[in-house]
Amino acid sequence: MSAPTAVPPVLAEVVRSGFVEGRHRGSLVVLAPDGSVARALGEPDAPVFPRSSNKPMQAAGVLRSGLALEGERLALAAASHAGEDFHRELALRMLRDAGLPEDALHCPPVEGRRIAMNCSGKHAAMLAACVRNGWPVATYTDPDHPLQALIRETAEAATGEPVAATGVDGCGAPLFAFSLTGLARAFRAFVLAEPGSPERRVADAMRAHPEYVGGTLRADSLLMRAVPGLLSKAGAEGVQAVALADGRALAFKVEDGAARARGPVLASLLRSLDVPLPESAELRASLRSDLEGGDGVVGEVRSAV
Repeated sequence: MSAPTAVPPVLAEVVRSGFVEGRHRGSLVVLAPDGSVARALGEPDAPVFPRSSNKPMQAAGVLRSGLALEGERLALAAASHAGEDFHRELALRMLRDAGLPEDALHCPPVEGRRIAMNCSGKHAAMLAACVRNGWPVATYTDPDHPLQALIRETAEAATGEPVAATGVDGCGAPLFAFSLTGLARAFRAFVLAEPGSPERRVADAMRAHPEYVGGTLRADSLLMRAVPGLLSKAGAEGVQAVALADGRALAFKVEDGAARARGPVLASLLRSLDVPLPESAELRASLRSDLEGGDGVVGEVRSAV
């Protein structure tokens, strides 16, 4: 008989009218400035799909291909953008500068437009890298494509781990599985990388142009705008990774994929690391998950860590 699987610890509680009506479980890891594990809950060394938290590594792989990307364009290459006008317009310019039409994108359409999908900046950068290197454009999302092989190598170097599994992300691009510890290690490596290296260029672009990484009211963007040196990137299915300028880093995954638990858990972890969060209504709202009842708020999803 096989041993029973351990139940993941509770990361967040769903509290309605003072009554705990549900719980979100998961795993997390926090790294100290020297890279050692300062805190761990659940199974942070088990592989997960980091989803869009992999995007900084994908953007670094694009840079390693030789594509010249800087500033807002590089930030958008690592983005899960909100589809605001300035996101769409820049992604379209990136495609046009590469001599490609919008229908070259493999990401699925949103509201009838592929450019509106939150990964269109990443895909536009991948396509531009293919044009620059003379690689096939029509198959740029195949896992064995030269660009995707380079991205895989870049991600393995950053996480310090071999890819545990390969899947297809929601946008259609290859998705590589790593542990949460490896993910936190990668974010730490990006903020501590040598200036001018692909990893540091990605981190610097994201922190300098955070509105292109998420959007006007997205938590990642608001946090990077508010906290100097902080690098933040959420992923679908309840994933989050953050690194601080001093080398501390964290990564967690909500087991059931609930996005509503991510903000409260992230805010709690940052407070535990003495990261000063400004009294901004927009930032507070982006990290809260209120529960409604009738015409008002009757509860919240609160962190349990």
